Amino acid sequence: MSAWSRFAQGALDFLLPGACVLCRRAHASHSTPDGIVCGTCMARLVPLALPLCMRCGHPRLSLTVPLPAARPTRGPVALASEQELMPCRWCARLSPEIRAVRSVCRMDDGSGGELVHALKYQGWHAVAVPMARRMARLDWPTDVLEERAAVVPMPLSEQRLRERGYNQAGELARALAPLWRVPLRSNVLVRARHTQSQVRLTPSQRASNVSGAFTVPDSRRAMLRGQHVVLVDDVITTAATLNAAAQALLEGGARIISCVTFGRAPDTGDRTVPDDDSLRN
Repeated sequence: MSAWSRFAQGALDFLLPGACVLCRRAHASHSTPDGIVCGTCMARLVPLALPLCMRCGHPRLSLTVPLPAARPTRGPVALASEQELMPCRWCARLSPEIRAVRSVCRMDDGSGGELVHALKYQGWHAVAVPMARRMARLDWPTDVLEERAAVVPMPLSEQRLRERGYNQAGELARALAPLWRVPLRSNVLVRARHTQSQVRLTPSQRASNVSGAFTVPDSRRAMLRGQHVVLVDDVITTAATLNAAAQALLEGGARIISCVTFGRAPDTGDRTVPDDDSLRN
């Protein structure tokens, strides 16, 4: 940044100081890479508790699942294997065609829920940029890193898009695509019909609500043929919407589906902190 640019930025911060969209405290917009959100609020994100499932990215341990019984106490550190833990209870929700799912943070603690609310309901679409930066840093299986060919945002219905003015998943996908250096395919997946809000529905009602709600237009199927695509959404709760969208993408020609979200709703019994830092899977 040139001396003139630094002077201009400093003058702007003095005359019109920026403020964090969450805590509303003034801060210099150039003092943090996230600009619109202060560093303190970004630091309040609460990650999912380790160990995480390698497939679905959900905490493997719950209050009802005991820790593995046998672990060496001497010699080289031995990591717990998949066989030492009970099968992942959250993976059972996913369609078998879904390769992997990852999320940045919990929605019931820290600033994750506040960020999603600002993006989704308060019109702060610019917060998608710092949110996408966190999504871009998530760990993935090697095959996903090597094969992912495009990001596809979870679409809104035309009615919801008119009400909100923009698609929050689309804003996240638009910011994420260049960070991953993969194409953004914002028009390959569409809502075939309007669905009611999922917020107050039971898991079975959620699945029925979104069944058949997505489609890939015939004119756009060539863009998906044989590809491993990553669906992008703001939050995942029961995976009902993900499963319905993944099914439409597969029918539209995609080969494999993964999914990334910023937030993840807690599951009943989830531990909020890891019980043993030596456990990884």
